[in-house]
Amino acid sequence: MDKPSNPLQACLDIVLTPNRVFAKLAKTDNWSWIPFLLVVISSVLPIYFYFKGIDFDWYRDLIIQTSAGDISPAEQKMMRDNMQPATIEWASLIGAVFSLIIGNVVLAFYLHVVGKSDSECVQGFTDWYGFTWWVNLPVILASAFSLLRVLAMNDPQLAPISLNTLSVAYLFSIDMKSIWFGLTQAVRLDTFWTIYLIAVGLSQWTQLPKNRCYVFALAPYAVIWGIWFVYLLFK
Repeated sequence: MDKPSNPLQACLDIVLTPNRVFAKLAKTDNWSWIPFLLVVISSVLPIYFYFKGIDFDWYRDLIIQTSAGDISPAEQKMMRDNMQPATIEWASLIGAVFSLIIGNVVLAFYLHVVGKSDSECVQGFTDWYGFTWWVNLPVILASAFSLLRVLAMNDPQLAPISLNTLSVAYLFSIDMKSIWFGLTQAVRLDTFWTIYLIAVGLSQWTQLPKNRCYVFALAPYAVIWGIWFVYLLFK
């Protein structure tokens, strides 16, 4: 099979032939705008439709009781007054995009440092930043499941965890008040696909041994989740 000839084909081919895609990307510029747009758009669509269909008064009370249930009634009222539908919707949409961009900047910096351990690696930081959007394409699958769940909502009191249907928190119905909720929400099935793509990409863009590529791909997630787990365990 030939290498992809355009970015849209590359987005499809990365599912079955990621090695060929990353080999092509190593010698191609300006293709990362396509996965960037696909990932961003797919990420905001479930959020947009979620806020168009929920009972916002219920949602507002849920968030206050979950995150600030121990503050005084007066403070809760002030918080409630400041939580307006348009404000929360836009903050959620912008926050989703911002977190993707910042998260990929951090990941790109890490991969840039990893790449420097191979003297033959010619990719710079901007190349690795473009790379991060390709390895984040599995987000589209997660967002598709979430969008289907939101569009099928027959109850305006749908829990916000439904925006993250591939998370451990959703799959095991972890309560939002649980200390484990944040960690289990962060651990998603699509993330393991991303880790695999990072390893494949590293093996194509560097001369590092494949086993080291997998270690480097898994390391940042394992460290973050591990530290988070230990912190909660002894909290």
